[in-house]
Amino acid sequence: MVDVRRVKLPGVGVLHTFYTVDGGKVGVITHRSGQSDLITFTDSDDGEATKVSLRLDDDEAHTLAELLGGTRITESLSGLEQVPGLSIDWFTVDYEHFIAGRPLGDIAGQGVVGVTVVAVVRGESANPAPAADFKVFPGDTLVVAGSPEKVAKTFTYFRTGEVKKAVADASPGS
Repeated sequence: MVDVRRVKLPGVGVLHTFYTVDGGKVGVITHRSGQSDLITFTDSDDGEATKVSLRLDDDEAHTLAELLGGTRITESLSGLEQVPGLSIDWFTVDYEHFIAGRPLGDIAGQGVVGVTVVAVVRGESANPAPAADFKVFPGDTLVVAGSPEKVAKTFTYFRTGEVKKAVADASPGS
């Protein structure tokens, strides 16, 4: 049976990884939001590494797990624990998303407060703490930190450009 490593990712969830017989690496990030990312890594003959990532919702993840069968999981040595109230999640920008081709701008000025874009990953490089004028392109991955509700609100803004006020966010008399 294959050995699976389990690592807790603070504010994100849990990462499970294992190596295949042909030297590939497979990983699943189970986010606190319930979504999962299936990730595969492989080295080609020319020395180039290839990575494929696929976001699965809860039903899709369960279906894939049923299709693949059971596993044996071993706990990885890690002092990392989840941080209550903090979620760190990734948003991959597609061509149809509102944020595509635009600068990040002032998210708080758009009505989304309490979140931070920690980094923008473009290709093989990360751009930590991007400024408001940092232009976002399709294929970029935005790393966002905040409460789970505010991260979800931010992702809606990135997709549609709209910010829907929750009852708790509405000012008195609005």
